[in-house]
Amino acid sequence: MFPVKENLHRVLGSLPESVRLVAISKYHPAEYIMAAYEEGQRVFGESHEQELRQKHEQLPQDIEWHFIGHLQTNKVKYIVPYITMIEAVDSLKLLREIEKQAAKAGRVVKVLLELHIAEEATKYGLTPDALRQLLSDGEWRQMSHVHICGLMMMASNVDDEQQIAAEFQQAADLFDEVKLQFFAADDAFCERSWGMSADFPIAVTHGSTMVRIGTDIFGPRVY
Repeated sequence: MFPVKENLHRVLGSLPESVRLVAISKYHPAEYIMAAYEEGQRVFGESHEQELRQKHEQLPQDIEWHFIGHLQTNKVKYIVPYITMIEAVDSLKLLREIEKQAAKAGRVVKVLLELHIAEEATKYGLTPDALRQLLSDGEWRQMSHVHICGLMMMASNVDDEQQIAAEFQQAADLFDEVKLQFFAADDAFCERSWGMSADFPIAVTHGSTMVRIGTDIFGPRVY
């Protein structure tokens, strides 16, 4: 089997204690996840509802599942009963659906609002102005089954480390701005989820509290 355990410890050893690891396990088999689980890893990220559901059913129930991909509103009802965090909320429409389905399930679901700062048009997320507008409009304040816990973003997929650092810093500055304006009294609004296998060392120096790493732990996608 791929050296998951060795890779996991190498990655964890490179992270400061203040940064949590979300091990991105999409496209990797359950035995890879179990190998990491046996070493103490509990937080895993998936981006496809059906794959996530199968893994949730066959793996230990104390795993914290994070949904990290673009989530379609018609898939929300399937994951809300057990998901720990939805990391990529990119619209008010999606936030409303999570609230609706979480209320039905009798749960409060943690979410992160996704920023679109990177230059690739293919990436999802709220522009900084759209984020400010969503928070200013205030509808989220009436939602008792959704808890906004921070922001997430992906930097541009480029070799220019200065550009990547600038995008992470823009996200960090925006986090500070909205924290002060909208969440000053909410200690749970504390997560800054940025940094992946290729750029997490840069992300850590620009305020990241949570990195999403898959390839460096599990290797190339298996299926």
